[in-house]
Amino acid sequence: MSGHSKWASIKHQKAIKDSRRGASFTKYANLISVAARAGADPATNFKLRLAVDSARKSGVPNVNIERAIKRGSGQDGATSFEEVTYEGYGPGGVAILVEAATDNRNRTGPDVRAAFSKHGGSLGTSGSVAYQFHQRGVVVIGVTDLEEAELDAIEAGAEDVEENGDSLTVYTKPTELDAVRKALGEKGYEVRSAELSFEPTSTVAISDPKTVQTLMRLMDAFDELDDVTNTYANFDIDPELMEQAA
Repeated sequence: MSGHSKWASIKHQKAIKDSRRGASFTKYANLISVAARAGADPATNFKLRLAVDSARKSGVPNVNIERAIKRGSGQDGATSFEEVTYEGYGPGGVAILVEAATDNRNRTGPDVRAAFSKHGGSLGTSGSVAYQFHQRGVVVIGVTDLEEAELDAIEAGAEDVEENGDSLTVYTKPTELDAVRKALGEKGYEVRSAELSFEPTSTVAISDPKTVQTLMRLMDAFDELDDVTNTYANFDIDPELMEQAA
């Protein structure tokens, strides 16, 4: 699976766990508000439909979802939200993209910069690391027979797959995400998550335990910021070393 970072797998699995225990409602509301700028109807706005589906799986109340849609679509004089991407480097020269949804850049920017600085990283300029990633669709499904699931995913239009215990991560072209998600659902698979993601074109191997711990603290720091909706990184760490760091 050359080109896939370990953070991609960790993040997708973490999203599943977060949805089961109920992650921050604010993050989901922000995602919905940004997506709703392109239209308030999930039936015709694919990005909004993905955000609403994720929110519902995480137990976000319908009233919160409706409020976020109104806010993002500009109804009721709601505050305008915008999506901002920050780029930088973490310990060990790891490239990191941070996506945020915010109504106040003067709050979000300093928060992201502080997270980088506090954990051995540095905030870069626009374009400094984005070229090291490319956008793909990512669908995570629950499986019992991995071999059969892989064949079904390829038949559904997957570009690549990655095994993760009792789940399969399916990579698609961005434009094929919805079609592959629907096809796998129709085949009876539990679709645990579906999103557009930025995957690394190459990875950076990290083997020093202290660097691993610092990286994990940095990624956790981003996750704790309500304005941050997604993070992407290109590090590659041995699973055993990752467990020790955890």
